[in-house]
Amino acid sequence: MGMLSASRDVLCCGWLEQAGVPAAALFRSLSDPTRLAILRHLTLGEHKVVDLVAHLGVAQSTVSKHLSCLRECGLVQFRAAGRASLYSLAVPEQLTELLAAAERLLCVTGDAVELCPAYGSRAPAAEGGAR
Repeated sequence: MGMLSASRDVLCCGWLEQAGVPAAALFRSLSDPTRLAILRHLTLGEHKVVDLVAHLGVAQSTVSKHLSCLRECGLVQFRAAGRASLYSLAVPEQLTELLAAAERLLCVTGDAVELCPAYGSRAPAAEGGAR
């Protein structure tokens, strides 16, 4: 299905009108760099928390907090493996497609998103201010 066709289907189904709040919640759940890094690592397969800590170079409590958020949003799942938990993407195909689409969009927009005064890296929230 082409991009234009997919866009028409989305518009015809009323998804944009009906899913505004859930879509905003989805994108908010993806808005943290640590959560995005976790999702990227999980596109490669299951990981233990300790492995994610080593890959990301952040505290175990930080990884656990973000995994909890992603799990509550239905984006990741876990299974027990002895004393450890193995985390994986709950919907791997869709999340991989979404992350790839985001990368393509960033390639097209260049530095515009990064330099955006409201949401870029120099925005007040990115500098430690509250939004």
